[in-house]
Amino acid sequence: MRRILLQVAYDGTEYCGWQFQPGQPTIEGRLNESIEKLTGEKVAVIGASRTDAGVHALSNMAVFDTESPIPGDRFSFALNTKLPDDIRIVSSGEVEPDFHPRHVSCVKTYEYHIYNAAFMPPTMRNYRFHEARPLDTEAMNEAGRILVGTHDFKAFCSADTSALTTVRTITDLKVTKEKEELTISVSGTGFLYNMVRIIAGTLMWVGLGVRTPEDVRAALESLDRSQTGPTAPACGLILADFQFTS
Repeated sequence: MRRILLQVAYDGTEYCGWQFQPGQPTIEGRLNESIEKLTGEKVAVIGASRTDAGVHALSNMAVFDTESPIPGDRFSFALNTKLPDDIRIVSSGEVEPDFHPRHVSCVKTYEYHIYNAAFMPPTMRNYRFHEARPLDTEAMNEAGRILVGTHDFKAFCSADTSALTTVRTITDLKVTKEKEELTISVSGTGFLYNMVRIIAGTLMWVGLGVRTPEDVRAALESLDRSQTGPTAPACGLILADFQFTS
């Protein structure tokens, strides 16, 4: 039995998230179907990040086991002929049989995209959150720097999380703006359920002057979800990069 690693990119607009759900369109489900069409084997891919409904990715990772003789680096080409146009295998390769994408050290980078102008072009509606009011990127960056490091992010996590611990490490967080396009980029070794979207919602509060950077520090220390901002809509979120570090 061989284990194949896939780098997967997708437009999440039409999907109910990554994780398989019976009778629902999911990224995991489409991958399983395409592998079965190609190899004749029933498989269950294991993903590194379980993105939510409507969230996009340029670089998610997944593995599956196969007896197929297809060379590891050719699975990307073969599977792309079986997949819908909104899912693509960027690269593929064979890894050790015990390799598990959620059990190795990594750094993930998520980007939250905001169109900050009076009106947003309709072609961007599935890939940007629209905020018509001006956002103060300097204040957002000041607040973002407070979140860098290892902290208990319970205040930035949905209440229904099943995580054993809410301590996580953010390695970098920056807010940039070019014309109407504002991007919140967050890198870390792991994230809680809805953590990046709650960070985005909280930083937008700061950008609007609803909260100050010091309020964000107090919210972080409070461990209280009610002290942080709203969960920003899924459409603006993309898993932009995924790097294994060991």
